[in-house]
Amino acid sequence: MSRVGKNPVPVPANVEVTLSASEVSVKGPLGTLRRHLVSDIAVERDGGNLLIKASNDSKQANAMSGTMRALLANMVHGVTKGFEKKLLLVGVGYRAQAAGEVLNLTLGFSHPVVHKMPDGVKAETPSQTEILIKGIDKQQVGQVAAEIRAYRRPEPYKGKGVRYADEVIVIKETKKK
Repeated sequence: MSRVGKNPVPVPANVEVTLSASEVSVKGPLGTLRRHLVSDIAVERDGGNLLIKASNDSKQANAMSGTMRALLANMVHGVTKGFEKKLLLVGVGYRAQAAGEVLNLTLGFSHPVVHKMPDGVKAETPSQTEILIKGIDKQQVGQVAAEIRAYRRPEPYKGKGVRYADEVIVIKETKKK
């Protein structure tokens, strides 16, 4: 069995987990998340922990046990603390402004870029060059951050563009005569 899949998922006291034959639902102070279960996996409740069991010894079941354990741990973390991605805008005149369900971006194009936020994801702008994306679903928060970054990826010569806060851009040397 997968090494990751063997570890139990601790469930805090303020989180309610509902198990059915084909779905797991996790409800916490920040919201509710649901995930469909794969047929090769069984999830059991053992006191304050969730245990993931592979129903057979196939390679697929082994791989999915570790994957499902990580997904369940992310669900529990998401409904208790939530997830956050920070983006930085680097470049002269690059700005961001959050207005309700919409993020307005000025990225050096001839037109402003308007990005509509999906349900469950919020964008905040502590300053004009910082964007905080928050939500309870880790995959959705990461996807929204990637979509915003894709509008203007950091270029390799000056480093201008939208980048993650912890991203390191290797600057290329310019051509010499």
